[in-house]
Amino acid sequence: MANVTVVGAQWGDEGKGKIVDWLSNRADIVVRFQGGHNAGHTLVVDGKVYKLALLPSGVVQGKLSVIGNGVVVDPWHLLGEIEKIEQQGVKITPELLVLADNAALILPIHGDIDKAREAQSSQKIGTTGRGIGPAYEDKVGRRAIRVADLADPEALKAKIDRLLVHHSALRRGLGLPDADGEALLAQLLEIAPKVLAYAQPAWRLLDAKVREGHRVLFEGAQGALLDVDHGTYPFVTSSNTMAGQAAAGSGLGPRSVGYVLGIVKAYTTRVGEGPFPTELNDEVGKHLGTVGREVGVNTGRPRRCGWFDAVLVRQTIAINGIHGVALTKMDVLDGLKTLKVCVGYRIGEQVLDYLPSGMRDQAAAVPVYEELEGWSETTQGARSWKDLPGNAVKYVRRIEELIGAPVALLSTSPEREDTILMRDPFED
Repeated sequence: MANVTVVGAQWGDEGKGKIVDWLSNRADIVVRFQGGHNAGHTLVVDGKVYKLALLPSGVVQGKLSVIGNGVVVDPWHLLGEIEKIEQQGVKITPELLVLADNAALILPIHGDIDKAREAQSSQKIGTTGRGIGPAYEDKVGRRAIRVADLADPEALKAKIDRLLVHHSALRRGLGLPDADGEALLAQLLEIAPKVLAYAQPAWRLLDAKVREGHRVLFEGAQGALLDVDHGTYPFVTSSNTMAGQAAAGSGLGPRSVGYVLGIVKAYTTRVGEGPFPTELNDEVGKHLGTVGREVGVNTGRPRRCGWFDAVLVRQTIAINGIHGVALTKMDVLDGLKTLKVCVGYRIGEQVLDYLPSGMRDQAAAVPVYEELEGWSETTQGARSWKDLPGNAVKYVRRIEELIGAPVALLSTSPEREDTILMRDPFED
């Protein structure tokens, strides 16, 4: 039986939370392998809503949940999220939650830099301002504070001093006051015992569990089109969001990645700035946003909405090595007479079957559409293939042809059980 790696195959917000929660029933361990607390996801279990940002979805199921070394961790947010979910009746213990001791920390100084840069930039990236990008910069620059450093006050002080040499120059350039290293040290030492209670070498634990035959579900954040290498650069996040990062960001080798499941929304959305060829600023766009409740879980920002882009999804399927997709939010399309799917881009005199890397070409891409007939019946709550309207079935089949991958799961509402299983990723 395979492990499963779940990645968003668009710009995020594809409904990964529900799918990961649904798959958690079949897994023994859930591992978060990249990103920070900038990407929230919502789980609806028996009518109860859980909103998570940093905690792996497995905590709701009582499954061993691991925050891997590929994640940048705001320790204050982590403790706050633990407290919030415990108020909903989910007890978080070190036996349930493991934090990789070699994960890099997000500090208040990172949020300062993040917000100041965005405010002063003439070209907005659309950052959430939570410090994720600057934290990854410090990690790559080999000056990050890591979880394990909290256990060594002397080393921690020296590392903070070294870190602030770099940050002082940045802050002065951005018109920010100098950071208080002593205050930061005191803040970190205050929370250190609470954070360290969950910390251990996650790679070692995971290696042992896999050798014992436990099944792992790898959970990514954001989407493939926000990948720092393969996304719509520079309007991307600061980490690799692709399936390959599951190995590096957890400490398990590439053989452990297993079945790669891409989460794909039945239309397209994105939050923040950047190119979006199929974006709709008309009544259909309003319909998708309203019926789909397209508002960011963490930020409250409305999502931009548009038709399904088969070109982009085919591209992310190739780059991620996706075996099959989970198609979500089919019910949002209910009642639309005509549906459109992007099958190419016109850029000047050329028609391309991929999105090029250059900013100017990305901005100039005009979608080439194929039209399909919609359906008046409802798909909401359907739990078997025969419950779907005929035209909805045709829509799914055409998407499979255009993206070059089968639909393994079909989601028809936010409820966990409103899911049609065509292929079980853990058995494939």
